[in-house]
Amino acid sequence: MVRFGLVSFPVEAFNARSQEESQLHFHQLHAECHSRIRYQKTCPIHGPVTNDEIVSGYEYTKGSYIEIDPDELENLRSHGERSLTIDTFISPDELDAVYFDGRMYYLSPDGEQAREPYAVFLEALQKENRWGVGQVVFSGKEQVVVVRPYQQALNMALLNYAAAIRDPANTVAPVAQVKDLAKKVRLAEQLIESWSETKFDFAKYEDKYLEQVQAIIDAKVAGREVVVPEVEEEPAVINLMEALRKSMHRGPSQKTVSKSKGTVASGNGASARNGRHKSTTGKRRHAS
Repeated sequence: MVRFGLVSFPVEAFNARSQEESQLHFHQLHAECHSRIRYQKTCPIHGPVTNDEIVSGYEYTKGSYIEIDPDELENLRSHGERSLTIDTFISPDELDAVYFDGRMYYLSPDGEQAREPYAVFLEALQKENRWGVGQVVFSGKEQVVVVRPYQQALNMALLNYAAAIRDPANTVAPVAQVKDLAKKVRLAEQLIESWSETKFDFAKYEDKYLEQVQAIIDAKVAGREVVVPEVEEEPAVINLMEALRKSMHRGPSQKTVSKSKGTVASGNGASARNGRHKSTTGKRRHAS
């Protein structure tokens, strides 16, 4: 449920990230026999236990626990507290990217009656160029979130609390005193300007490493020799000024650190990879 003022409408949350397309999963194997390593929950008294035999407990003194039922925690919150309540609206440039924790969800109207307020809220955010900030109980925890328009949908991004973000002054070394600072900054500014794009296309970035790992897998499955690609080494750079000047001449199309001179595998492996079944089903979670 999304609430702002006296307006509310039910929504469903869908994971914005496609898990099927984002990663490869490796398993741990026993080196001797290649059997998969298993992890099993055990009780020191009764041995292995199943999930339905496990409860949550709080250790109030060493070795002494009290059981906490999830329903007891859920009952602590009112219906309003379980909703996504918008507290304020901000300009997008007021929220620094350091607060985003990486979890993104699409909010979809849940039911026919929710479609009208959803559409009005989305359109108003787009026209006012505002994001809504609030809190919601999600994955068993109270989360601070931002709700923003993305294309023709509402996107809910989970945020880190301010107290959870380290102060860079406590972790980053002090900025160095640079000789001929103004001259070097001018060169850096020219480099930034020459590499700037008037229309940024994020889709051009692809996970090349994932493709190479998949090619190795395909080659091994097919019994082919794995060919490791050669990597072009970067030319040696003597100092910062030289590096800035040489970077000016490289251009945006040559920004990558290295280029492969070979391929990991070819033939049937590539065909098998391109023919993988792709699922478009999102991971559904309820934001209630």
